[in-house]
Amino acid sequence: MLNLAQKKEVVSALHDKFTEAKIVIIVDCKGLNVPKIVGLRRRLSQAGVEFKVVKNTLLIRAAKDTAVAMVDEYFIGPSAVAMSYDDPVTPAKILSDFAKENDKLGIKAGVMPPGRVLDIDSIKSLAALPSREVLLSQVLSTMNGVPTALVRALSNVPERLLYALTAIRDQKEAA
Repeated sequence: MLNLAQKKEVVSALHDKFTEAKIVIIVDCKGLNVPKIVGLRRRLSQAGVEFKVVKNTLLIRAAKDTAVAMVDEYFIGPSAVAMSYDDPVTPAKILSDFAKENDKLGIKAGVMPPGRVLDIDSIKSLAALPSREVLLSQVLSTMNGVPTALVRALSNVPERLLYALTAIRDQKEAA
């Protein structure tokens, strides 16, 4: 049992984390045993995602004056929050995959500051996106392809001009 000072400290720390997070996903972990929650927490931690199981009253107080306050109606029943400070896709992927493996984990909602509320379908769509590294490599390959194509196109201009001049010369000689 936490005393009042400890509760205030938890609320203050969570408030700061809610303010800094790129995404916060609220899940229902009712029915999951301790080893499964530890396994989920480990997977999230390895990806740089923080996972907290906290009383709803503390979550509601911590959410005040943050974007997470928009989804505080989902803080009912056993709730946990997953927070990522870098990549919003990673926690959505991990939680969606874990929910497929364990039907007792329910994804309730999420929020992406400054105030975009995510329903379950939005979170699943986010989970379907490629990872940040894959997206960056796709952008870089596209950016690399444009100059290469331009160089190829420009190198063909003198060759085509030569063919046109040769054709004109051949026509004049034939006439």
